[in-house]
Amino acid sequence: MKALTFQRYGKSPGIAFADVRRPALQPDELLVQVHAVGLNPIDNMIPTGMFKPVLKLPLPATLGNDIAGVVIETGSRVTRFKPGDAIFACVFDLGRGALAEFVAVPERVAAPKPANLDFVQAASVPMVGLTAWQALKERGHLQPGQKVFIPAGSGGIGTFAIQLAKHFGARVGTTTSTGNAGLVAGLGADEVVDYTKQAFDDVLRGYDMVLGTIKGDALEKSVRILKPGGTIVSLVGPLDAAFARARRLHVVLRFVFWLMSRKIMRLAGRHDVAYSFLFVRPDGDQLAGIGELLASQHIRPVIDKVFPFEQAKEALDYLARGRARGKVVVRLTPAATYSATSP
Repeated sequence: MKALTFQRYGKSPGIAFADVRRPALQPDELLVQVHAVGLNPIDNMIPTGMFKPVLKLPLPATLGNDIAGVVIETGSRVTRFKPGDAIFACVFDLGRGALAEFVAVPERVAAPKPANLDFVQAASVPMVGLTAWQALKERGHLQPGQKVFIPAGSGGIGTFAIQLAKHFGARVGTTTSTGNAGLVAGLGADEVVDYTKQAFDDVLRGYDMVLGTIKGDALEKSVRILKPGGTIVSLVGPLDAAFARARRLHVVLRFVFWLMSRKIMRLAGRHDVAYSFLFVRPDGDQLAGIGELLASQHIRPVIDKVFPFEQAKEALDYLARGRARGKVVVRLTPAATYSATSP
């Protein structure tokens, strides 16, 4: 089968299509014929080696993490799905990739595709949906009436997180450019700061939570808009010692991550706010709950551009420019037939 892979970590990772063997199916897995793959910024970060100490990927590795497709075979222990079922899933941190014609998906991370979404729409959801859910609900304990700051509101995570926060009953502040102000307001943002005209930390005050989605000094500036007792949950780093302990990393890495996060941790401590880094966790039950919100149209996918599979590398390049309004998705044309013996 064909897959988009990278050969090595670094500035020249050798990203290219390759013919790889169809994955062998484990007893608790589904063999899924991929119809669409949603892209995320981390798909461009992984080949650089940024997460090499944390993510264990056998090289060459297949890129991508979000899929929507059809089950064509099930392992002997699978009970919730059968061949012909349409599913969507995130396979991040599971030692496999999504930009391939077929993917073996553990049953525990899969969920039924919402019937009102096509495969492209469904593929745009898993990582941003799970990340937003775990950051806002599990880590941030966001409550009705609280205020959450979600910068870069017109991006992939922003467009979803704004809607989910509003579903939880929160008030939402965000940043965007002039041209995207209408988009984020339409998604439910209550306070919209045009970053081309104003600095968010000069405008916003009294927030309970910040969802860190932008690298650079944005996290440090966001401390100033939080109430005492507020929370910062960062998706972009710096990684912290608590994250290293949770993943049972070597003591040297724990110390390195402590050093990396020392500045923001000290700043947060001085302002009586909490800081933590979040790595998304694939979870089929959570994704099924998100699917119900999508089916009831409480949340809608926002998609910027769809690329054919043969232009998947160009899709990653487009995403890396950082200008997408919503998600970038790769559409595959599934093979007409399936043969268990074909490569």
